[in-house]
Amino acid sequence: MYDLKIVIIGAGIGGLTAGIALKQAGYQVEIYDRVRELRPVGAGISLWSNGVKVLNRLGLGQQMAKIGGQMDRMQYRSKTGELLNDVDLLPLITEVGQRPYPVARAELQEMLRQAYGDEIKTEHCCIGVEQNQQSATAIFENGQRATGDLVIAADGIRSVLRQHVLGEAVQPSYAGYINWNGLVPASPDLAPDNSWVIYVGDHKRASMMPVSERRFYFFFDVPLPSDTPADPSRYQAELFEHFKGWADPVQRLIERIDPDKTARPPIHDIRPFERFVRGRVALLGDAAHATCPDLGQGGCQALEDAFVLMQYLMTTNVTVEYALSRYEQDRMARANPVVEKARKRAEMIHGKDPEVTANWYHQLAHESPAEVTGAISKVILGGPLR
Repeated sequence: MYDLKIVIIGAGIGGLTAGIALKQAGYQVEIYDRVRELRPVGAGISLWSNGVKVLNRLGLGQQMAKIGGQMDRMQYRSKTGELLNDVDLLPLITEVGQRPYPVARAELQEMLRQAYGDEIKTEHCCIGVEQNQQSATAIFENGQRATGDLVIAADGIRSVLRQHVLGEAVQPSYAGYINWNGLVPASPDLAPDNSWVIYVGDHKRASMMPVSERRFYFFFDVPLPSDTPADPSRYQAELFEHFKGWADPVQRLIERIDPDKTARPPIHDIRPFERFVRGRVALLGDAAHATCPDLGQGGCQALEDAFVLMQYLMTTNVTVEYALSRYEQDRMARANPVVEKARKRAEMIHGKDPEVTANWYHQLAHESPAEVTGAISKVILGGPLR
């Protein structure tokens, strides 16, 4: 199909990548976002190899390598510092054909914004959509409207347009834990600068991942009620209490965080849906399949969405609706199991059933590195670019 005009709602990772891919395919693209200034949610993200391959395919591999961290190993340690497992990631990289990249979200979003190149229309809060047999129209709170051959709803976990597609309102579900995350300077007294180190115990995690410019992306997971008050002035005191008695690097990490630059979201996902598309309106990214971050696949699935959507629009000459239905079938089969697997892993890690979590700690200490990388590669190789 040629000469399509495509309206994208949302300028996050998925929306921007869709904009880049669809512009490269020769389509006219407009991106709208409700915010006044584009700011990423969260400090960092782990992009596994399936997501990086999409960026490679879009010509962004060199830029991605510059902003990504060098992650050669993955270590699991007990809360008191004993080594449970030390996994060399180079065999995984060889098997799947691409290095993973932990990256600062702000730098990833800026890279995508520059690659998109055109204006992103901010302060456009989309409140609804209309469609007929020829077009779809996004309706904004400011009274403006944007009409295209299709509308892509990349408006996040609390998507406004999802109700139009599903015919019902769906609310995010709390995953049972709160996540503190941010960036700190890398230092050998915290972790090796080429390793992802995860401390586990008491249904909690403390983690450090290398990103560019000798920094660590850190996060702390603690099972807590979702309405636990958030007060940045208390973050360090709270973390010292939650991780009392944990290994010295964990204590040093807490000392070095900047509370005012630390995010603290309660983690949510959304149950898998039975449709991603209605007519000429398609869900993409978290609007379609918001997932717990415990597999590191949330951003990767959005990147895959963008690539697969572009491919079906380019290779189908029947109708827009037909191309979108093919996208829907493909992405539901891929992304919905990832949502379910990530939720199951989140529950295992964070003590929904304490016996299951205890068994996981035992497994960490006894499984081979090949078993660890085998599970990761299975998820990676399920993507569209193998």
